[in-house]
Amino acid sequence: MADDQALLRGGVRIVLESEPDIAVVGEAADGRQALDLVRELRPAVLLLDVRMPVLDGLGVLAALAGDPGTRVVVLTTFDLDEYVYAALRAGAAGFLLKDAEPAELLQAVRVAARGDALLAPAVTRRLIAMFAGAAAPSLARIADDRALGVLTEREREVVALAAYGLSNDEIADRLRVSPATARTHVSRAMVKLNARDRAQLVVFAYRSGLVRPDA
Repeated sequence: MADDQALLRGGVRIVLESEPDIAVVGEAADGRQALDLVRELRPAVLLLDVRMPVLDGLGVLAALAGDPGTRVVVLTTFDLDEYVYAALRAGAAGFLLKDAEPAELLQAVRVAARGDALLAPAVTRRLIAMFAGAAAPSLARIADDRALGVLTEREREVVALAAYGLSNDEIADRLRVSPATARTHVSRAMVKLNARDRAQLVVFAYRSGLVRPDA
């Protein structure tokens, strides 16, 4: 994990190492140290702060772009839109605020390690507010309405559940299918909608009216 606050790193370490399936293999106080440790230790997951000295979290994400070996979960006190969207565009597997409950943190690490993605509820609400707030339909909204027709009924259901913040495993549990089946439905929906990542699925779901902001 990378954070310039030693006290916070210590608290996060206690939470993570209370679980038998998680081990903290390294700590960094700035982005440059984080990059060096990732390249040396090849961890499954990197918990990454945004604002750090020497090199910030977005710089770390940019340097790790295209590296499939380590999944990045951004963990920060800053939920400003530019950080959220920049981190997701740069390939972050998850985005959590530092006031998240310990269970949310543990879930994010496990979800990322499995190759899935997770957005904190606060981040999902930001996506909703930004992309679903327009009252008048636009060309993009019309295009989304038409794109909805390429999805099967099950794929629509899966996209809606993803928009509510459920991971693939949670979707599988809700629909009573295997996790592999849920992942397949999510992947097929992303291909059909030309969605680059899970955040774009959330945007599509709300802009197309597949789910409602107040639901």
